Amino acid sequence: MKRNDFIKSTLALSVMSNLGCLNRFAEKLPLQSKKMPVLFTSHGNPMDIPLSKEERPFWNTLFNLGKDLKANYDVKAALVVSAHWCTRGTFVNSSLEQEQIYDYYGFPEHYYDPKYKAFGAPEIAQEIHELIPEVKTTDDWGLDHGAWPMLMHLFPEGDVPVFQMSLDYYADPSYHYELGKQLATLRQKGVLIIGSGSLIHNLQLAMSKMQKNDMSPYCWEAEYDYWLKQQIDQRNFENLIKYQSSHKLGKLAAPTPDHFVPILYTLGLTTSKDSIEYFYEGEPSIPAFSERSFIVSEKG
Repeated sequence: MKRNDFIKSTLALSVMSNLGCLNRFAEKLPLQSKKMPVLFTSHGNPMDIPLSKEERPFWNTLFNLGKDLKANYDVKAALVVSAHWCTRGTFVNSSLEQEQIYDYYGFPEHYYDPKYKAFGAPEIAQEIHELIPEVKTTDDWGLDHGAWPMLMHLFPEGDVPVFQMSLDYYADPSYHYELGKQLATLRQKGVLIIGSGSLIHNLQLAMSKMQKNDMSPYCWEAEYDYWLKQQIDQRNFENLIKYQSSHKLGKLAAPTPDHFVPILYTLGLTTSKDSIEYFYEGEPSIPAFSERSFIVSEKG
């Protein structure tokens, strides 16, 4: 074969190979006719982990929601933005094998017995990186207790690939809201995006009462929870982005950003064509916490 012919042949093979990669990439997440909902949900607290769905109303609600989602949508994967993976910068987990992380400490041994096994979605993680280059891929994480305790009831068979995206702990709340917006195309490709946190989460105040065996709520949670619901219902998302200053109880209810800002991803993914419905509004199992959870889905 002549040198020029060899070069042309090599280039042709290279182009065909690249086109094949691009085609496989395009085929990974084809567009669907039905837009996937978005969730904001509590993940409970470690004390609830050993309880069955029959013992814990919130777990049972997640179980029924998971059945409805699988019956009505083609769920290709679930992406969890968890309060328990805080980083500098934003990362998405690209591991196929997802490590189960027991990131709570000092509990009896049986609290570490539950097992949840689900594969990750490395191709989708890579697609997120290509969609938003500032989101870096990593294999340094897995499924933490902001994810697997909730997922083991939502998708108990572990048959939905699941992976996490971290929270940039040092970013402004508006960053999280805008980043949520940039994930919008995933809703059209069968990816269920879940913001997992708690709109009221003051661990210090909760521990103060629990050490006295007092599980009664403080007097202020109901006031703040009612205000939060009003803002969500009226779509005053700017007040939720500015949660630290838009209400007198903001800093008390969320002294650190980790559990509050996951809602901003859910809100960033909400459009005027979406309805917002609460699938759980029950009393939390410990004081200074909230388990208010909702689903965002396209009307009609």
